Amino acid sequence: MRRPIFCALFLTLLLTAPSFAASTPEQRGRTYAKAHCARCHAIGRTGESSFKPAPPFRTLHLRYPIETLGEALAEGIVTGHPAMPQFELTPPQINDLLSYLKSLE
Repeated sequence: MRRPIFCALFLTLLLTAPSFAASTPEQRGRTYAKAHCARCHAIGRTGESSFKPAPPFRTLHLRYPIETLGEALAEGIVTGHPAMPQFELTPPQINDLLSYLKSLE
């Protein structure tokens, strides 16, 4: 009786765990962007940013070479407007987010 319940619970946890749900750098980067950036930026291939001054992620490569953003992400991006929070990413987070941004080019 307990085995089917355990199996169902285990399968649910397995399929919803972040490490399994976002297994590639691009997927982890998209997950990060969705959690931390989507409030202002359009993070997908379509759509408008909810905060007009925030550029859609799919256009960032037109403004900056994506590869050059790694250092800024590590040190903390500061923009010309006060609405953008300052933040610093870990090296794995930087790799994942840059991988996701590259996938949007």
